[in-house]
Amino acid sequence: MTTLTLHGDTDAAAARSARADDVVVGVRDLRKTYPGRGRRGGHVAVDGVSFDVRRGEILGLLGPNGAGKTTTIKMICGLVRPDAGAIRVEGVDARQQPRRALRHISAVLEGNRNLYWRLSVQENMEYFAGNRGRSRRSVAAEIDTLLEAFALEPKRTALVSELSRGMQQKLAIAVAMLAGTEVVLLDEPTLGLDVETGYEVRDLLRQVARSGRTIIISTHDMPVVQDLCERTVIIHTGRVVTDDRVDNLLRLFATRAYHVRLGAPLSLRQVEALRAGFAGAAVDDDALAFQVELERGEDLYRLVDVLRSERTPIESLDRTGIDFETVFRRLVNGADGVGAPARGAQRGGAAAREERP
Repeated sequence: MTTLTLHGDTDAAAARSARADDVVVGVRDLRKTYPGRGRRGGHVAVDGVSFDVRRGEILGLLGPNGAGKTTTIKMICGLVRPDAGAIRVEGVDARQQPRRALRHISAVLEGNRNLYWRLSVQENMEYFAGNRGRSRRSVAAEIDTLLEAFALEPKRTALVSELSRGMQQKLAIAVAMLAGTEVVLLDEPTLGLDVETGYEVRDLLRQVARSGRTIIISTHDMPVVQDLCERTVIIHTGRVVTDDRVDNLLRLFATRAYHVRLGAPLSLRQVEALRAGFAGAAVDDDALAFQVELERGEDLYRLVDVLRSERTPIESLDRTGIDFETVFRRLVNGADGVGAPARGAQRGGAAAREERP
């Protein structure tokens, strides 16, 4: 696989090493309300969102549909004007100097909206590089490098409309790389891709990160977050409910998840007691096993009491592994009041930074 060495990469890598804790993108108390129809009140899409993105970091910006994630992304990219709050990119106030701030960001939006379908692969790359003030001659070598690295060389002269969804997505990321910006924002980079192409895109994103760029990924693909992202910001109902390192969250939830196997099936009353009293309780169809999260030390004794009430024998109790999709669901459900969020999971960027090694 070709190693990516592109315009701005040397400077970006040096900056990453020298200033790893620098804030590249800072969002403070961001708010946006869309007007309602007629006499109806407006819809609050973003309600006081704040977070930082540090140089060289891969940040996952997550949230369920309607959470305010997409509006936040569009405000960072300058596509939607916030009602209040501040956005700074490389120290530039994006509300006061939007053009200057956007020189530091390139974006790949969902649906390949940043490609022209009637232009060829190479023509798209040359066109968007030209929009950044770069001549065809100055980008020719970089285009060759990107086409080879992204396995697009055989499609150099093909129209975008003739490409598969996976190839279109890879081209969109290549176009963003060619811009040479410090920050690359990717909205649903693996949406609609088959498994093999999804893994190809992940490998490409790792190369992008190694080149020294700062990456913000917005996605519903939780394995991508677990595989690529160092930190995650989860937005729900317009507010940040979690800002923490991915490995911290996985560790926090993994210490609480247990699988219990029984020597006799649970009664209906016991099943109801488990679901009402324990976070994440999931009972197997045969009622001979269940998964549960024990959030506090005394929860183990409460669990034993439920089983002892009908003398249900325990065959095994094992701590289980956990994936980030489960973590995400628990955090969002906790924000809705369905169980409590993990202690320490709902925090600001400063608290998360204190835990960095």
